[in-house]
Amino acid sequence: MAGYIAEIAIGKHIGNGHFGDVHLATDPVHGQVAVKIIAKKNTDTPEKWAADKAEFLTEAQNLASAAHPNIVPVYHLVQSPDGLSIQYCMKYCAGGSLQVAFDTGPSTLHMVRKVGTEVLLGLGALHARGMIHRDIKPANILLDETGVARIGDFGLVTDKLIFGYADKAGYNDHLAYEVWHQGMTSTKTDIWAFGMTLYRLLHGDAWYKESNLPRLEIKNGGFCQKLKWLPHIPQRWRRAIRSMMHDDPASRSQSVGQVQAAFSGLPTDPEWVCEINGPQVNWARQQGSRTFRVEWNRTSQRKQSWRAWSEPTNGTGRNRALGGSGGEVGSVQANNDLTEFFKG
Repeated sequence: MAGYIAEIAIGKHIGNGHFGDVHLATDPVHGQVAVKIIAKKNTDTPEKWAADKAEFLTEAQNLASAAHPNIVPVYHLVQSPDGLSIQYCMKYCAGGSLQVAFDTGPSTLHMVRKVGTEVLLGLGALHARGMIHRDIKPANILLDETGVARIGDFGLVTDKLIFGYADKAGYNDHLAYEVWHQGMTSTKTDIWAFGMTLYRLLHGDAWYKESNLPRLEIKNGGFCQKLKWLPHIPQRWRRAIRSMMHDDPASRSQSVGQVQAAFSGLPTDPEWVCEINGPQVNWARQQGSRTFRVEWNRTSQRKQSWRAWSEPTNGTGRNRALGGSGGEVGSVQANNDLTEFFKG
């Protein structure tokens, strides 16, 4: 771990974070890297800034020790030539963050199980070193140049500033029940946030926003029983995620190893691709020479309809009806019927 050096050439801006901006940069040892720049605040005294820099250096040394294929490596900490900013130098992950996938729409079961498995491996390595991430969310899961998921942006959040950070960084939807009531984090709160991350990736931003704000619901208890599921999500996935998000840490999945054991057997077939366009939800999957489609029109709570059919992928042949509502039905019936359809 290097100390304060000033040999990094800062390039274009590639992202924003609560603690600072992220830029592409060139490092004389590691080549192309990503750099998080944390600048001195106007309100900071020279003494406070000096103390903060010393704390950042100690933290960077801790982070550099957490070497693992599913953790973004922190190479070193550098100080800008004017001494007014600190720069975390880390591996550049060319695939970007999973925030993009979340914003785009629901991810497939296969994709979520893959990245979830990789995140669990990295999280297990952190926990084995006595470290808590405290900030598991789609934006902090990065894909490297080979598509491997790596956990990033850890080590800066502490229990002391968790609420202020979470509120400003849009992270309070990922604070477990006990954090709201006790203000303390643990490896169990990382597991809770991992469960929330899986739920978000499976459903995408548009569906997620249809529910009440989690930050207003979690502290009341029983939040995992209130999750609103897309009907194609299998019951085994639902049970696994709910077990990660239990209010009582003692009743939650006990360790990353236990989560891995349950997670590894979750089904990924059939692999439906889901798209949400306002009130309409569409699914599609291909099997052999045919494409299977499902269409759910959600005009209102009382007026919904759905239909499912298969069609020849190459355009040769006839469409085959597979099911449907047979007219307008209420939202509960439509959801229940679709859930049963996808079970088959």
